[in-house]
Amino acid sequence: FSYRKWPVGSQKRFRGGSILLWAALVSLSGEKLQSCQDVRKVFQLRQLGAGKGLPETPRAGSDLQVCTSKSPTCCTKKMEERYQIAARQDIQQVLQTSSSTLKFLISHKAAAFQETFEMLIRQAENYTGMLFCNTYRNMAAEAATSVQEFFTDVGLFVFGTDISTEEFVNRFFDTLFPLVYNHLINPGLTDISLEYSECIRMARRGIGPFGIVPKIVVGQMGRSLLSSRIFLQALNLGIEVINTTDHLQFSKECSRALLRMQYCPHCQGLTLSKPCMGYCLNVVRGCLANMAEIDLHWRRYIRSLEELSSAMQGTYDIEHVLLNFHLLVNDAVLQADIHGPKLSEQINKICGHPVRKLTQSTGCSLDQNKDNQGMKISSKDNEETLASRRKEFIHSLRLYRTFYGGLADQLCINELAAADGQACWNGEDVIFCHFMMETGVPWAMCLYYCQLYFANMADNLHKVYVGSWELAIVGR
Repeated sequence: FSYRKWPVGSQKRFRGGSILLWAALVSLSGEKLQSCQDVRKVFQLRQLGAGKGLPETPRAGSDLQVCTSKSPTCCTKKMEERYQIAARQDIQQVLQTSSSTLKFLISHKAAAFQETFEMLIRQAENYTGMLFCNTYRNMAAEAATSVQEFFTDVGLFVFGTDISTEEFVNRFFDTLFPLVYNHLINPGLTDISLEYSECIRMARRGIGPFGIVPKIVVGQMGRSLLSSRIFLQALNLGIEVINTTDHLQFSKECSRALLRMQYCPHCQGLTLSKPCMGYCLNVVRGCLANMAEIDLHWRRYIRSLEELSSAMQGTYDIEHVLLNFHLLVNDAVLQADIHGPKLSEQINKICGHPVRKLTQSTGCSLDQNKDNQGMKISSKDNEETLASRRKEFIHSLRLYRTFYGGLADQLCINELAAADGQACWNGEDVIFCHFMMETGVPWAMCLYYCQLYFANMADNLHKVYVGSWELAIVGR
């Protein structure tokens, strides 16, 4: 037993705050290693390899490349290779664990938002179908196909298909005009022929029977659907980034450093040791240096999502646009009906007088109970629900703005490094260091000075079995 006490009176002031650091330093591996039984047991429990060939007693470690030691060792070259694989797997597992909450947040919300968009599209389709059933019953059956095709295109666009919103909006109004002409502008006992209907359809964009309504729909659909599409794609991109960083490929130098930090103490029989905080930070920050480059882009990514979410409100909110589409369709039909005589003259000039067929249109064929049930949902309630979900999600995501920048520190603090006051591995030996500070000085600064002290006292640590110091570390 050896004991050495450092004077307390050497305390000084540092940048307006005082720091008093008591460090009790103990070399816990000073005793000669007698057996490798614990090392063998942990190696097999971790399923790192077969138990055959594992040393029962310490041996010379001249064949080792990383876990070198002047003392006898419980490791073979084969064990060292297995430990290196395990060290990489361990850090990847810790990476995946640390990002699991963030990954779940984004993936869960992405699925929830997609489901909400699908619900809104179905509801808007029901609203539009009910408009024709309740107000324009004679053309409801013929309009059903156009309505269904329109909202199918809406869904395809929102979920990533490369189609033009302007084109499918205009296509809807093109197919709507012959129905309006046949049943409102120039109704007859029988329907107009397919050829005459096609002529009217082709004439729609030239004569503009629906006024500015199609242009309004193009603008609203284009902006609201695009922002929703980008929002979903951004969430999927976030998941992709996390998946990529979860399976980071480590360099040879990093793998060797991880091996020394996590498993080299096993070779000396120190199977329960964890790395010291400063040592862990140096190694893990080096291994995750590329993460620091991701940090800036990740912050911008979250800021862009915030801005995008803010833009998905008001007039161009997808809920507002979809759930009010049927109102614009009604305005368009009324516009054409009001200008019916003039439109009839224009059509007669372009297509001639109506040519009718013997068949007659059928009425509404939609399930009244089903669609009335859908109409009971308040669009205001839906708007508040989706808006609040987005707001809640962005608020939760904002907490992860510094995730990649502080990832190495979080891994060491939460998972890898020994807690303050516990014995820890410094890359060469296991020591004990306990910190107590007066207010005003960061813990990291205490750690910095303690690391300097360790470097200066490295030779002495190997000669000490038990020791206790009361140490005051000064600034400059």
